[in-house]
Amino acid sequence: MTEIQKRLFSLGEESFGDFQAKLMPTVERVRIIGVRTPAIRALARELKGSAAAERFMEELPHEYFDEDQLHGFLISLEGDYERCIARLESFLPYVDNWATCDQLSPRCFKKRPAGLAEKAQEWIESGETYTVRFGIGVLMSHYLDESFDNMYPELIAGIRSEEYYVNMMIAWYFATALAKQYDAVIGYFEGQRLPLWVHNKAIQKALESYRVSAEHKTYLRSLKRKTDG
Repeated sequence: MTEIQKRLFSLGEESFGDFQAKLMPTVERVRIIGVRTPAIRALARELKGSAAAERFMEELPHEYFDEDQLHGFLISLEGDYERCIARLESFLPYVDNWATCDQLSPRCFKKRPAGLAEKAQEWIESGETYTVRFGIGVLMSHYLDESFDNMYPELIAGIRSEEYYVNMMIAWYFATALAKQYDAVIGYFEGQRLPLWVHNKAIQKALESYRVSAEHKTYLRSLKRKTDG
């Protein structure tokens, strides 16, 4: 057992691991140590920039889900954009669950560096479930405000997938877009341009959002669908 694994096991809680396993059907229970997120974040901050962290991030794939979480948090702490992208490219093929995917939130992305949107498009076009999900998440988190462009919902609306975790992220993207860019994306619902499940799930999530006005919610209810086409 590596030193980092020993640290994680010292922080693990079996009952919490049982709880996590119920939320992540794509991860085998034996791969979950059961370390709470704040403890893993604290360990990432402690290890950041150390030789141990560098060695750890080169040892892929990891044995445990909690190691994947730690790896993701270490990447998220990276301040250099080019180094962050290189580490993401190495790590994303090994991401096998929604939690690690969604908690990957590089701080250097907040300034929306040149090329980030294009890189998100590359991830979306990869065809790999959690790489696609991550790419959609980047556009949702960083390109629905002042950096919004109509090309982004157009790109995401064109995705066709049988993967639940991809379709859920598409729905989440459009629900958030309805809150932030309503006029730009309402046509996707009026024109029934999204798959039936994604269409209805996005409306459901928008109806649950406090950021969508009562007037818009009333109209969205009228756009729910029972069939494709």
